[in-house]
Amino acid sequence: MRVFNFSAGPAAMPEEVLRQAADEMLDWHGSGMSVMEMSHRGAEFMSIHEAALTDLRDLLKVPASHRILFLQGGGIGENAIVPLNMLGARKTADFVVTGSWSQKSFKEAQKYGTPHIAANGKTAQGFTHVPKIDEWHLSDDPAYVHICTNETIDGVETFEIPDLGSIPLVADASSHILSRPMDIAKYGVLFGGAQKNIGMAGVTVVIVREDLLDRALAICPSAFEWKTVAENNSMYNTPPTYAIYIAGLVFKWLKKQGGLEAMEARSIEKSTLLYDTIDASSFYLNKVERQSRSRMNVPFFLADETRNEAFLAGAKARGLLQLKGHKSVGGMRASIYNAVPLEAVKTLVEYMKEFEQASA
Repeated sequence: MRVFNFSAGPAAMPEEVLRQAADEMLDWHGSGMSVMEMSHRGAEFMSIHEAALTDLRDLLKVPASHRILFLQGGGIGENAIVPLNMLGARKTADFVVTGSWSQKSFKEAQKYGTPHIAANGKTAQGFTHVPKIDEWHLSDDPAYVHICTNETIDGVETFEIPDLGSIPLVADASSHILSRPMDIAKYGVLFGGAQKNIGMAGVTVVIVREDLLDRALAICPSAFEWKTVAENNSMYNTPPTYAIYIAGLVFKWLKKQGGLEAMEARSIEKSTLLYDTIDASSFYLNKVERQSRSRMNVPFFLADETRNEAFLAGAKARGLLQLKGHKSVGGMRASIYNAVPLEAVKTLVEYMKEFEQASA
């Protein structure tokens, strides 16, 4: 039986994609091979790779000024790969800290330069908002400014993207990429691990502006040097072939659904339903300010946290899984990525109301 999976990642995937992958597992399009058996330089896989690149560029409307790279290492890996590729002759990079992931990015960058916190959204209640752009205090000449446009753990999403002029903006968009349209031209670099909205774990999408490809530090491993990867069309080393194949299937599925505009409308509907249920109750609590609430990751707390285990047990019995919050913040978290249907959120909301009534 298929459950409703609210995992933050690896996350739910479209059933249609899983069925197609199952059908093609032993024989991809008459090749007599599984995709995971193919040479990454062979004609069969190269056609898969090129289709994935084309569909992703179409979905995100990536301008010709930017390259799309398929790397490995996930968002955590990019926390090191970004400064190794972007610091160049400078030592300082600025960070807007809005949650646990941008905090991790800042800490990792300390190994390669002298990062500066330009703004911090942490309050006594935890990370609850995105600092306004006019509250950012940038360094005199930073190599780049790093933001995390959706904080998976804390449920904080950035919707207002600044124009920083000549300063490149770097964004970790791992947990909301492909959930809404984005103006890619505003970013020098945008990256995301696949295991949220793109597909299965293993591939990391990096979108980088062409003129930023020659800044890498000498100590940057060649397999992670964006210029080298770009020159070799993401084939410098063996790429995560099956993960790229799955991502390509997801891209085609997204197009069939109506693209990112349709995904955004669905995300608004699902997240509004869940937040409205939380806000209407004194039994549940979300601490994030309304204008900064994530549409992808909805953390919430029970007023009586002694009921947490009972809540999770009851949810599991209903087929509602992976609702336990991250260990660093506790509580609950419902991740409602593109592949999580409205029916799942409606079922969760019904259960939340019933659990509250039973606990009265």
